[in-house]
Amino acid sequence: MAKIAVIHESQKLTEASKQLLYEIKSRGHSAYYIRVSKINVSVDDETKVTYSGRALELNGALIRNLGFLTTIEQLIRRADMIREIEQRGVVTMNSIQSMLLARDKFASISKLAKANLPVPNTALVEDPFEVMRLVEKWGEVVIKPLVGSLGLGSVKVSDADIAFRVAKSILSVNQPVYVQKYIRKPNRDIRAFVVGDRLLGSIYRISPENWKTNVAQGALVQALSPKDLGEIEEISVKATRTLGLDYSGVDIVEDLDGGYKILEVNGAPLWKGFQSATSVNPAKYIVDLLTEKIRK
Repeated sequence: MAKIAVIHESQKLTEASKQLLYEIKSRGHSAYYIRVSKINVSVDDETKVTYSGRALELNGALIRNLGFLTTIEQLIRRADMIREIEQRGVVTMNSIQSMLLARDKFASISKLAKANLPVPNTALVEDPFEVMRLVEKWGEVVIKPLVGSLGLGSVKVSDADIAFRVAKSILSVNQPVYVQKYIRKPNRDIRAFVVGDRLLGSIYRISPENWKTNVAQGALVQALSPKDLGEIEEISVKATRTLGLDYSGVDIVEDLDGGYKILEVNGAPLWKGFQSATSVNPAKYIVDLLTEKIRK
């Protein structure tokens, strides 16, 4: 029997965390819900890892969320806690290194491009005049938070002067400006869910009245037919492997000018919309993969 934790910073259990804990328990393992802010490491005669004052002993952990972060120091501290757990032989999914890479939109897009995977034209800048030049060169662009999710904070811009104002606003709070060329697409995108080297399935996220197609912002969901999954499976599994992830949600758009483009790869995807459209519960496959890795 293994001791397995779901690590998430929320005080309230999310639906995904509940499902993962259920799957862990249903296999006869001990399941724990842990907040990363309460993990502590001390170095004196030996390195000790504790949780709320007690020694933390685990065989495996599912890293779901590092919580709301207000400083780079918080991010470093929480990542350090996970690394200490990994260095003590705890099997983590996804690993902290791959999670941080996936969380950094520009670094992950750059790595995907180097692996010859199709991605949009992308830039990360700290100069509002450069943002103007990119709009003039690419036409319509999307300005996004470098670190973020659920489509929050993303703005579509085709006017160089408006782009300048948006960039100035972002830079005024000491944030860089992440810019992607807008991909002309149908009123939908694709979320592919990968566990291990297997594509569990893919869904359309459809939004007739909004260019954003996040389920959290009201998009409708529809499962893709298995006959449409060939190229999607190939690029989504390769993207997951390229970023060193054990499982992921890959966001893909159908470029009306030709082919598919990967917008980003999520290292801690939610799956409510995916499950409702496909009747597939990823939690089962995620826990199966983790327990398999623990046994090895």
